[in-house]
Amino acid sequence: MAEDLGKELSWDDQIENEGQEFELLPEGTYDYTVESMARGRFAGSERMAACNCANLTLLIRNPETGNDCRVFDTLYLNSKAEWRLSQFFLSIGQKKKGEPLRPNWAAVPTSCGKVEIEVHEYVDKNGKARKNNRVAKYLPYEPKKFVAGEF
Repeated sequence: MAEDLGKELSWDDQIENEGQEFELLPEGTYDYTVESMARGRFAGSERMAACNCANLTLLIRNPETGNDCRVFDTLYLNSKAEWRLSQFFLSIGQKKKGEPLRPNWAAVPTSCGKVEIEVHEYVDKNGKARKNNRVAKYLPYEPKKFVAGEF
């Protein structure tokens, strides 16, 4: 699935899209679908070397409102963050516990799993207190169990 790059607007085009109102999910465990994945590059920091990264958009249904919410997460392709990569690929069922994996990145968009979401509080560049959702951890894949007579 290609990333939506948008389209150029002319100076005379009519505009109407006002964006979506941000909806904060309560902390908890949710099912998710990977809506999109974009390959990127992390420039490095004093704590981690430069590396490739996968920028994920997770689609999560808010059980209280029924609205679809988006949570963004970045997976770093660095040995320091290998545990997080394993956690994610276990969650979507590509990796088996205790076995090595060469990830199938093309299959990541539309993959589904379970995730634990937390509320992150921060101060923005204008000094305002803000909140957003953050992935606390990806939970291991649980295949649906077949029970005779149940749908």
